[in-house]
Amino acid sequence: MVNNMTEQKVWDVIVTGAGPSGLTVGIYTARARREVLILERLAPGGLINLTEMVENYPGFEKGIKGHELAQAMENQATRLGTKIERALVEKVELSDSLKIVHAESKVYRAKTLVVASGTNPKRLKVSGELKFMGRGVSTCAICDGPFFRDKVVGIIGGGDSAAQEAIYLARLANEVHLVHRRDQLRAVKEIQEKAFAMQNIKFHWNRVVVSIDGDEKVKSVILKDAQTGETERLELDGLFIYIGLVPNTEFLAGLPIATDDQGFVITNENMETNIPGIYAVGDVRSKKLRQVSTAVGDGAIAAFDLEKYLG
Repeated sequence: MVNNMTEQKVWDVIVTGAGPSGLTVGIYTARARREVLILERLAPGGLINLTEMVENYPGFEKGIKGHELAQAMENQATRLGTKIERALVEKVELSDSLKIVHAESKVYRAKTLVVASGTNPKRLKVSGELKFMGRGVSTCAICDGPFFRDKVVGIIGGGDSAAQEAIYLARLANEVHLVHRRDQLRAVKEIQEKAFAMQNIKFHWNRVVVSIDGDEKVKSVILKDAQTGETERLELDGLFIYIGLVPNTEFLAGLPIATDDQGFVITNENMETNIPGIYAVGDVRSKKLRQVSTAVGDGAIAAFDLEKYLG
């Protein structure tokens, strides 16, 4: 059994997650000469690392590649004095006025905590999904799209992410089949127009996946007509799933923190949770819009308010 190593240092701020919202907290609090630590289990930047091009973040006339924006945000935060460590946060406890953060083999202490842990993709929960994960089933077109050059792939979903990744894959694959349970996309109009203009994107309306089939790799999916119940087989080499997000809040299980019915953390307009000194920002927060711009706004507001809390 590993003995936890407790840091004696008390940080002004610990941030769980180095996405755009967490990095913004780091930038603002470091500029205020606060000692801030960001704990990130993967690469700084969060989900924007998996986005080919960010076109709606102000200041970049022709857009910017997701990983480039992530790197720029990380560089800015660390240059100003934010410390970033790679660690998986496993549990948070309260001790008097301090927040005790357990991350793998270490324990950290802080005066304030900012939950910026983001989300993970939702699963279809159908036969074959787990079996073929990494063998034709993916949730990251940027990561795995090049493996399907000149092949036939499917995209499940109808929002911005699904449509954007369909456009990206259409430049690699021979055919892209976008399957959506409704009769129209939910993506913003500009993205829809681009998707509809791609000759090799085929749309399957009012369809849901009921199983994923193959041998060593994905060979096909069974689709069901949501209106008639009829089924059909669609031959594919790969399947990309974009049906929504699940908040990363498992490490908060021991806290009496308020969440909505989907598990997203509830805050007030200052990004404060119901627990004094704990804030939530970015995609993990219960809100209407999850974009880079709103994540950055969340981070700035939280940093401003926790500065008053620290006194």
